[in-house]
Amino acid sequence: MSSAAGDAENPENSPKEEFNIIQEGQAKVGFHGPVFYNPVQEFNRDLTVTVLRQFSDDRQKWHQEQAAKSAAVSNGEGEEPPKKKNKLTINEDGKIRILDALSASGLRALRFSKEVPNVGFIMANDFSDNAVASIQENVKLNEVEDLVEAHFGDAVMTMMEHRGIDKRFHAVDLDPYGTASTFLDSAVQCVADRGILMVTCTDMAVLCGNTPEACYNKYDAVTTRMKCCHEVGLRILLRAIDSAANRYTRYIEPLVSISVDFYVRVFVRVHTGAFQAKQSGTKVGTVLVCSGCNAMEPIPMLKRGENNQENKYSLPTIRHSLTGPDNLCVHCNNRLHQIGPIYLAPIHSKPFVTSLLERLKSTPEAERLGTHGRLQGVLTMVSEELEEVLYYEHDQMANTVKVSVPKVQSLRSAILHAGFKVSGSHCNPRAIKTNAPMQLLWDIYRQVAKDTSVDREKRLAKESAGYHILGQPITNTINFSLHPGAIEQAKKENLVRFQCNRGKNWGPRQKAKGSVNSTKAGFQLTNVEEHKK
Repeated sequence: MSSAAGDAENPENSPKEEFNIIQEGQAKVGFHGPVFYNPVQEFNRDLTVTVLRQFSDDRQKWHQEQAAKSAAVSNGEGEEPPKKKNKLTINEDGKIRILDALSASGLRALRFSKEVPNVGFIMANDFSDNAVASIQENVKLNEVEDLVEAHFGDAVMTMMEHRGIDKRFHAVDLDPYGTASTFLDSAVQCVADRGILMVTCTDMAVLCGNTPEACYNKYDAVTTRMKCCHEVGLRILLRAIDSAANRYTRYIEPLVSISVDFYVRVFVRVHTGAFQAKQSGTKVGTVLVCSGCNAMEPIPMLKRGENNQENKYSLPTIRHSLTGPDNLCVHCNNRLHQIGPIYLAPIHSKPFVTSLLERLKSTPEAERLGTHGRLQGVLTMVSEELEEVLYYEHDQMANTVKVSVPKVQSLRSAILHAGFKVSGSHCNPRAIKTNAPMQLLWDIYRQVAKDTSVDREKRLAKESAGYHILGQPITNTINFSLHPGAIEQAKKENLVRFQCNRGKNWGPRQKAKGSVNSTKAGFQLTNVEEHKK
């Protein structure tokens, strides 16, 4: 970081305001006075640049394939594509249009202009006069006036003005202070077909169940405090985006969804199609959660017909395996809660994540991004995750029955030897994701209690969840010998998987002075009119 201060030696000269310049990636941003810059978010911006690079390359390949098919049709070698298909495409030159809807200093837009290939236009929008002036200054500082346009406007109104097919953006980035829920409806309308929507939310207390009433108001879902709350928060956000898209016969394809540091970040491809949009009901549902042992059971909203009835949908008839007598948990005899609705389908696209990893591995060392190591570690964890199950914390399960925590490799080996799949999670270093039934998981801990001679009568209260769990017989054969697949690939390669706390008050910075509350921005018409004058 470099700075230039006023000339204090000459009393005739008035002191100049301090000007700070920070460089991140290939972009520079200047600040007058105190610096509003959060270095922890560099990983967020590096990930976004990496995803956009891959998105741009994929889009180029897709256009080449479409051109080849059109040429084949012209030569009489292929089938003519549907006539309606071209109505959903814009900018056939292959250049992408990007909207940074809440740009602040313009750092993201500047990095996109310098680090993402095939960019034709970037709109850096903000509803603050100071922010727009800062963006204009930084655009000149980086010499990208031909690519980046500083725009003053309410983010919702700006996106609604670009909902027409010929005005849409190929990529839209939403990185608000707090929730992005107020922007989702307009965002899904201004993204081009097969375009990408990138959304950040930092209201983790809401998404993680501290205030279920606030979660319902913002995301039309409820949740509770649970060990896998960060993945549940991701799935609540994905369901909110998909629900907003469904109203316009659109649907989403999650590419990458991560929960790191103090925020969640999702990258989704937006498609158009009434038939596919109707299938969204089969991808969402609620989850039964035990208040005692944290056992979970997903319940889908809709069931799709099979064979000749694929266009028929019905309510699923489900026998809840988690429910015992008196509607209490069958494992520990505690009360059950119902959370959701959440997105139950896969939250990552494994082929897309594999492409990102291949891109990172092939990047020369001199051209690597600042958080290259962590990007590779997190995406490797993501590539290994089981897709359609939530995770448990293995040490929390051991604490429930008051036994010593087994080694994670021993736990994973026992699950693999039983014939089931298991993985970790990028959300939590202690996470266990598996398709094994809950009965097997508790049998593993019952076996640990037996091997270590745990006396439940002395160690556990009779009304506790652990007392009921240890009182049940072991019904599976447990094998703790090391399984070849028990060690995670990211751990084998000694990759950086989880960020270390960077010190006191680590987390989202205070909202920038002069910024406008996103919820009230659309009602402050006076500010807009004054800016136009």
